[in-house]
Order: sequence, then structure tokens, then C-alpha cells
Amino acid sequence: MKKLNLLLLCVVMMAMSSCAVIGGIFKAGAVVGIIAVIVVIAIIIWIISLFRGK
Repeated sequence: MKKLNLLLLCVVMMAMSSCAVIGGIFKAGAVVGIIAVIVVIAIIIWIISLFRGK
């Protein structure tokens, strides 16, 4: 199964141009980073609200 996934990944990477692959990785990374920052800020606000409620 791992060999099939690796083979599929290699075929996809060969089929796409390298610029498109790198661009997709950076776009996905930016979106994940933004979501992670929002989640961390929400957790911090939630924790602060727990302490202020007492």
C-alpha cells in the first residue's frame, strides 16, 4: 500500500509542473498557518474568559 501511495505521488509530481506544485504547497501552508493562528487566539481568549468568570 505504501509503495502504491509513493508511486501515485511520484506520478502526480511528474505530471504537474514544478512551479504549480510549489505554489500549491505555499498556498496550503499559508491557509493552514492562518487557521492555526486563529485557533490559538480563540483558545487563549477562552482560557482568559474562564479565569475572569470566577
